[in-house]
Amino acid sequence: MNIATDPAPLFLDGPAGRIEAALDAPEADVAARPVLAIICHPLPTEGGTMHNKVVTMAARALRESGVTTLRFNFRGVGQSEGTFDDGAGELDDLRAVAAWARAQHPDKALWLAGFSFGAYISLRLAVELGAAALLSIAPPVGRNWDFSAIDLPTAPWLVIQGDADEVVDPQAVYAWLATLPRQPELVRMPDTSHFFHRKLMDLRGAVKNGVRDWLPAPSA
Repeated sequence: MNIATDPAPLFLDGPAGRIEAALDAPEADVAARPVLAIICHPLPTEGGTMHNKVVTMAARALRESGVTTLRFNFRGVGQSEGTFDDGAGELDDLRAVAAWARAQHPDKALWLAGFSFGAYISLRLAVELGAAALLSIAPPVGRNWDFSAIDLPTAPWLVIQGDADEVVDPQAVYAWLATLPRQPELVRMPDTSHFFHRKLMDLRGAVKNGVRDWLPAPSA
């Protein structure tokens, strides 16, 4: 598996200080699409960073689909300044990153993606930020964050959940999704743990297959 390390970090201005980020262009052998996807990482207090293997694999799958990706570290993670704020400040971090992305790439549609805690943060802001598509990997339903009052997106939405997740209760995720007035596209991955051990290539395929029909025409 060849996932390159970032040659140099990108630093953005955030509400708690600088935000460490990594902006990656689409793979050279695919047609670039006018899309920029921001990908949010899992819980900082449990070791989550923008270098998490699920995050980097999701980013790789999107780049192989022609999408530009922007990963970043929430406050207090890596070289991002500030301290963990239990979700409230992290929402502001994503707002700042999205504002930078829109200013720097006004020609690209904005997609949001996230894994675990990052799935909650990106889902919370999908409507507010006008995301053109949303990718949620193992959204942490039933843990510490309230999913009952989220403003649900009307844009295309893909949820990927492992059936053997030991961190997020898969049945809680499926039960919550069943209550929604509009169902997202759901990919249930059998025998798959929270961190997709030995299933990362399957995750890659699920992401690529799931977003294929959402991709706009290649950039001129």
